[in-house]
Amino acid sequence: MAEVVGPRLYSCCNCRNHISLHDDIISKAFQGRNGRAFLFSHAMNIELGSKEDRHLLTGLHTVADIHCGDCRELLGWKYERAYEASQKYKEGKFILEKSKIVKENW
Repeated sequence: MAEVVGPRLYSCCNCRNHISLHDDIISKAFQGRNGRAFLFSHAMNIELGSKEDRHLLTGLHTVADIHCGDCRELLGWKYERAYEASQKYKEGKFILEKSKIVKENW
């Protein structure tokens, strides 16, 4: 009998709340506050912090921190606005730090 497996997910490292689907990864070549990070097109079960302007490696961006909707663990940020034309593709996307997420259903 075949085992039924759901979609591959990323979950909060602290409470295992589902945060994003593997299929929503745009890039694994990003830098977070504490090391490697992934850029996702969508995130779920999160809470957004206040918008603020930050000078990141690729220039000035308006971002909002994202926290787990269950345990409030800081997971990364959402790009709200990019001021450089070459960075506009990030708008509306999510950075999740690799150290803050775990794989599920792999």
